Amino acid sequence: MPLSQRERLLDLLRSAPVVRSREVSANGIDRKTIQRMLDRGEVSRVSRGLYSLADGDAHSYQTLVEAQKIIESGVICLLSALSFHQIGTQIPREVWMAVPRGSRTVRAGRIPIQVVAFSGSAFSEGVEEHELSGAKVRVYSPGKTVADCFKYRNKLGTDIAIEALRDVVQSGNVSPEELLRYADICRVRNVMTPYLESMIL
Repeated sequence: MPLSQRERLLDLLRSAPVVRSREVSANGIDRKTIQRMLDRGEVSRVSRGLYSLADGDAHSYQTLVEAQKIIESGVICLLSALSFHQIGTQIPREVWMAVPRGSRTVRAGRIPIQVVAFSGSAFSEGVEEHELSGAKVRVYSPGKTVADCFKYRNKLGTDIAIEALRDVVQSGNVSPEELLRYADICRVRNVMTPYLESMIL
């Protein structure tokens, strides 16, 4: 027996934490079905055109997945990237996302998003793609994130940038050469180098 539209939508939402309205439509599910399921509390509207299971199992990356769906061109950055890579001790209250400079501002919906404009190679370099619960999320690499924190030290605090640098140096997961390459891209080599040298001596 063919699945009902409700069953198809439930299957779709179980396969990914957040789905777009166009994905719902592509599976032959109409708006009335979505609205009935919203009214019954089976489905939650994350933001305009984004849906998730109302009783879906929460996971630590849910907000990152939702933010990526809302701002498809964005990249998880700064405090959120530090948290994702388990660097330092920061627990961000919002999702930090980099967007290309000049991008249109997006209304975030139910999750708070802090948008930062990056340009040129500062936006395009160091992007990693991770699959979280069946959804793809773009996050800056540890080395790029440390350089970004130095670039935005006046906004975040120099102590956060230094803590992040110390963590990656001690872990040995990022080489000094890679850190300096990203420092050049972010134009913070002169700022970062004295701290880096003191940590590797």
